[in-house]
Amino acid sequence: MPDARRARFASPIGVLLLEAQGDRLRGLRMIDDPSDPLLEGAESGAAGPFLDDVRARLDDYFAERPSRFDLPLLMEGTDFQRRVWGELLKIPHGETISYAELARRVGDPKATRAVGSANGRNPIAVIVPCHRVISADGRLGGFGGGLDRKLWLLRHEARVVGREAPASWTRGLAPAPYP
Repeated sequence: MPDARRARFASPIGVLLLEAQGDRLRGLRMIDDPSDPLLEGAESGAAGPFLDDVRARLDDYFAERPSRFDLPLLMEGTDFQRRVWGELLKIPHGETISYAELARRVGDPKATRAVGSANGRNPIAVIVPCHRVISADGRLGGFGGGLDRKLWLLRHEARVVGREAPASWTRGLAPAPYP
């Protein structure tokens, strides 16, 4: 892939792999094992102006400083997936919606399962905030990065906007390994 670059980012929820094509972000993956082969060749130092800017914005986000993720994105997927991901970008920082509400927002209230599937295929975690979608009963539902990370991200964002995290988020969950 021409002009593709990859960089590592150490975060409170583990190592993140950033992938860019040109000056567009095409991937942000959560890596469980720091020796994962996906990280081979990913820059841990300077990675060029664009990925260094993405890292700076992530630094601000995780440090609870005002951050904006108004980055150019390369969202590769079906038309339906891209519609779902576009709606995810509209969920305000520190807020959550249900899968049913997300289905309504993409114009198909009966597509709750399809919305959940598209949400799970989001290639740019955190920045395209798929973690902000929860079950209608207030429980977390699924998350490709693990429910412990989803809970950490939601609590982090609630703290930043001065909200209390609902008890429903932790119902039935083991204690999170992330501080």
